[in-house]
Amino acid sequence: MKVREIMTPDPVCCVPEDNVQKVAAILRDQDIGSMPVVLDQSSRKLVGVITDRDLCCKVIAQGLNPSGTKIDRIFSLQPVSCRDGENISSCEQLMQEHQIRRIPVVDGEGSCIGIVSQADLALREKPEKVSKIVTEISKPARRASSPIAA
Repeated sequence: MKVREIMTPDPVCCVPEDNVQKVAAILRDQDIGSMPVVLDQSSRKLVGVITDRDLCCKVIAQGLNPSGTKIDRIFSLQPVSCRDGENISSCEQLMQEHQIRRIPVVDGEGSCIGIVSQADLALREKPEKVSKIVTEISKPARRASSPIAA
């Protein structure tokens, strides 16, 4: 099965010039946890991804003004993406390797044409495989040892 068969086409996207408050409202209104960031809405060239966690940890926790802070300061650059013609297994592998729950789908020009979520995969796979995928994606990140000796 190909990625194009399970992706959500034409996902909502934001641009680097959008402010945090606008992006947070879109995430809320669309009931999503992350969104592709595109160079502009006409080309939809993928330049990054922004998550609700980015907004919380990089804006709210830092005491920044959501209406005065553009997302160009906080979104993740060089996002993991896949192509619509790839097999679903390669998309699953990327999600597991990079521990991400959503992957933007791009065309040959790098324009965002879709998104694949962990839920999209779960709806089409056997329960055993879904369990493995979720386990791999959700593994705790390794943390560096504390520099302070016990």
